[in-house]
Amino acid sequence: MRLGTLLSLSLLACANPKPTATTPPPAPPIGDAHDAHDAHVAIATPPVVAPVAPAHATKVRTVEGITEYKLGNGMAVLLFPDATQSNVTVNVTYSVGSRHEGYGETGMAHLIEHMMFKGTKRLREISTLLDARGAQSNASTDYDRTNYFETFPAQADNLDWVLEMEADRMVNSTFLESDLASEFSVVRNEFESGENDPETILTERILSTAYLWHNYGKSVIGSRSDIERVPAPTLRAFYAKFYQPDTATLIVAGKLDEQKTLAKIEQTFGAVPTATRVLPATYSVEPVQDGEREVTLRRAGDVSVVGMAWHGVAGTSPDHAALHAAIDILTHQPSGRLYKKLVESKLAASVAGDAPSNHDPQVALISAEIRDPKNVARVEQIMRDEVEGLAATKIDDKEVERWRAGQQKQLELTMVDSRRLALELSEFIAQGDWRTIFAYRERVAKVTAADVARVAKLYLVSSNRTTGRFLPTPASLRAPLTETPDIADVVKGIDGGEVKDQGEAFVATPETLEARTTRTDLKGGIKAAFLPKKTRGGKVQLVLDLHFGDDKSLQGKRAIAELAGAMLGRGTVKRSFQELQDAEDLLKARITVGSDASSLAIHIETLRDKLGPALELAAEMVMAPSFPAKELELVKQEQLAALQQQLQDPGALATINARQIGHPWPKADPRYTPTVQEQIDEVQKVSLADIKTFYAAYVGGGHGELAVVGDFDPAAIGAQTERLFGGWASKKPYARLVDKAFGVGGQAKTIDVKDKENAQLVVEQDVAMRDTDPDYAAWIVLGQVLGGDNASRVWQRLREKGGLSYGAYAWTFADAQDEVGGVGAEAIVAPQNAAKAKAALVEELAKLATSSFTKAEVEEAKISHLKSEETEWSSDRSVLGTLARGLVIGRTYKHSTELRAKISAVTVADVERVAKKYIHPERLIVIEVGDQAKAKAARP
Repeated sequence: MRLGTLLSLSLLACANPKPTATTPPPAPPIGDAHDAHDAHVAIATPPVVAPVAPAHATKVRTVEGITEYKLGNGMAVLLFPDATQSNVTVNVTYSVGSRHEGYGETGMAHLIEHMMFKGTKRLREISTLLDARGAQSNASTDYDRTNYFETFPAQADNLDWVLEMEADRMVNSTFLESDLASEFSVVRNEFESGENDPETILTERILSTAYLWHNYGKSVIGSRSDIERVPAPTLRAFYAKFYQPDTATLIVAGKLDEQKTLAKIEQTFGAVPTATRVLPATYSVEPVQDGEREVTLRRAGDVSVVGMAWHGVAGTSPDHAALHAAIDILTHQPSGRLYKKLVESKLAASVAGDAPSNHDPQVALISAEIRDPKNVARVEQIMRDEVEGLAATKIDDKEVERWRAGQQKQLELTMVDSRRLALELSEFIAQGDWRTIFAYRERVAKVTAADVARVAKLYLVSSNRTTGRFLPTPASLRAPLTETPDIADVVKGIDGGEVKDQGEAFVATPETLEARTTRTDLKGGIKAAFLPKKTRGGKVQLVLDLHFGDDKSLQGKRAIAELAGAMLGRGTVKRSFQELQDAEDLLKARITVGSDASSLAIHIETLRDKLGPALELAAEMVMAPSFPAKELELVKQEQLAALQQQLQDPGALATINARQIGHPWPKADPRYTPTVQEQIDEVQKVSLADIKTFYAAYVGGGHGELAVVGDFDPAAIGAQTERLFGGWASKKPYARLVDKAFGVGGQAKTIDVKDKENAQLVVEQDVAMRDTDPDYAAWIVLGQVLGGDNASRVWQRLREKGGLSYGAYAWTFADAQDEVGGVGAEAIVAPQNAAKAKAALVEELAKLATSSFTKAEVEEAKISHLKSEETEWSSDRSVLGTLARGLVIGRTYKHSTELRAKISAVTVADVERVAKKYIHPERLIVIEVGDQAKAKAARP
């Protein structure tokens, strides 16, 4: 079950979306890191927002390194200096969300979020201006708040510009009729994208059934009719009402001079006039539910889902932490009571649960995915009995301690990451005060088994339950009425706090990264790269990649290899699956282990004094697995359920079909891209004997790369790695799986999927090129012009001007080792817009070979691409991947510096030359996946 699909109660409503994935994408090769020392672009700078005397800031308090100020106009400011960072994050959180919308206004908070990127009288197309400064920017809307955030290189002009921009758009956004007309379609497209997922819609149905009056019963994105029909004057009035200093909290975190930053905030935000209106308080209180409620959703799909919700408490309630613990005790994998009864018995493929924290009382949710529809009724009965019978059972202290360890790990790892904390604080500001994060931490430490039993008895009762079913008995007991606690009582006494391990000031550039990095060869064929530095809280990350097999010996073993990797964390000769998870939580470590057809990867994120024990634990996972038969069946169930979800998913089908056409490796080859059904068939055939045989013959060291970034002792980690892995070698010879460009001729394919509100388009063409090719620098710039950011041709045509797509992207690439590269574009669209959007994508790629380029767009593309790399350098995860990849291909950051210079020197003539040389419209692979009946009905 994807928690983000069925159980997430916040809608990440991105006004400037980027492609996402369930796991972080791999870092680009060292050769893909760029800078812009010599290139320049004119970037608009907004003047001070209003000609009034700036409001000075008054210091309120400091809590664990975060200092709160209050401006004279009522705006709250949180400054969080972190010298270990080389970037700055600015996050403006407004205390307005879908909870504040009136009748006919559903989705208005989210629509305003989109419109805020259109600009002000002084600044137009804000996302494009942010891209030009190398900023990673986004925004999101939830029930209780809306926030806008940017992370960018820590340069004074960048910070000054972002503060000026955010202050300007706080009260000066234009909301032009022309902008609103195009954005209507984009937001509607986003709405339709959510309609593609039955689990998301089931959650909406459950909540709308559970809530009679409170706005938590309405989806954040709103209704289709309100999105399409809201008049611009009404939107402006909503904006003017809520976007004022007294509803805003500004957070600035990272590498900053606190006094200079505060002075700039006084100059910019302090110049915004004090609001003259008084906001009315929201006062709707959901009445106590007085009987079971049910809802059934029938749509196209392959996996049944049962979801249940019980009204609970606000995030600031003294009962919230205990209620959260109760849900975890029921659904935690693999110790949860429902997990054992449903997943281990194979009645369900997965179970999940959550007790979200919101400003007002929210529901607790539990759900289960069921592959066999005959099991739905049985699963539903077990869920009811276990949840509503929890209070009558003995709750073990160990169950509570397991939940506590997990929560404390998450909190501590957040507290030591200034960027993550700057964004996470939005969720606690939404509850009424940013310090509620510390109140929650204190409550987590105090929850007892008796508290869990008490809240279960109060809230997890049948009359308080709403049940929802997605399908390819009355009782007198009621839950008590709950209201939002007095926020002053919740945060009373929270002040001060010690800051430990502040770390060192470190400016990340190719030169400083290279100067700090040492590389060495360890025993056992492992190449190592170490980048030690003092980090906030002693954070450190490690990746170890091991390689095995060759293209002949790995034939037909793709699914076996992937399942073998998935089993490595499911039990060892010393510990069970649960004991491994418990050990991981106690070490405050995130350890992930996985494999593909020819390699094994270990990733560890933890703190300085825990790295050694965490590496020992990871070594135990990969070197001493027990391969429990029961766990294999559970792993297969999870994978099969996930794959069945993709059988009618337009995005998955489009990507797979494009890959199969463009890279037609034989089916048994490990480089072949299987269809979803082929993957299902392969997983079903794999036996435990297959996995054990593969592991014994293939998995081992002898060829690998180790990269470590953060607070650690290189000598100690190097010696430990040699001791653990130096004598562990794969029994099979290793040879890298070589890739190639096939030069496939142009093909078009349309795939019909029924009852889907969104279609997926993919257009691709391969190119025989390495990143050492003299044309590579211009090739990268060409991709940036085509679709690399919000100023690109594809984005502007399909989203900004055409209003056809919520997400439209394009790219060029070339490999570092093999002559394989390409150009491509993709977009999500409504089926009725598919024909028009597909024609636009094909035309934009085709005309690259014949059209001219302006000097302005080339220069802007170069700077945007190069600046974005500056932000990547500040990410330890990105640096970690770059170092590991550099060990494979024999590169250092010197290559990055050289390539950046080449990109800076690219001319318009260079871009036009490579476009004509490599773009061949007759070779484009064009894939469309969507509901063809809906598409046909829209045609004239």
